[in-house]
Amino acid sequence: MKKIYLVRHGESEWNVLKKIQGQQNIALTQKGIEQAHLIGERLINENIEKIYSSDLNRAYITAKIIGNKLNLAITPMKEFREINFGVWEGISNDKMIEEHQDDLALWRNEPEKLQIEGAETLKELQIRAMNGLNKIIHNDRIDNVLIVSHSATLKTIILGLLNMNLANFKNLTINNVSLSIVEIREHNKVLKLFNDICHIKES
Repeated sequence: MKKIYLVRHGESEWNVLKKIQGQQNIALTQKGIEQAHLIGERLINENIEKIYSSDLNRAYITAKIIGNKLNLAITPMKEFREINFGVWEGISNDKMIEEHQDDLALWRNEPEKLQIEGAETLKELQIRAMNGLNKIIHNDRIDNVLIVSHSATLKTIILGLLNMNLANFKNLTINNVSLSIVEIREHNKVLKLFNDICHIKES
């Protein structure tokens, strides 16, 4: 049995500014760095053997902080980058509401049908992310793997592992440094934990 640990990056500067990040290389905030230390502490006793990460800074630095606590190196993989949001990248939530109401409504209600100019579709994202995951799954020498990635990417991975339709994307929430766990068993895959943030101590 393989166990896949899935963690979203810590809070980024654009999370605070409420801007769409996509594949822009945005840094973590100080809070995001502290969050990464907290999830790292939580994972110390989980027997994780290898860490993979998106090569985007906010995920990679989160992974590095975790890796320092687990004494593990990080393998960056482009397959685990966030969705390419095309012309939406860098736009604030307020501007989205003002200028892209129809597309925003489609993203919130039927995101699997949305095609943004210059962007990936959810299906294209899922194919990319699952290609990366399958490379890892088929490495029989590793049983416990951590992947540090991004909200949309992690949602499509979870739906892909569970053979669920992308129409369910809108029903999932992935918080900063949340932990989800999927067990890959001989005959099925089981979601053991989803979007858990009990390690975060908000003041």
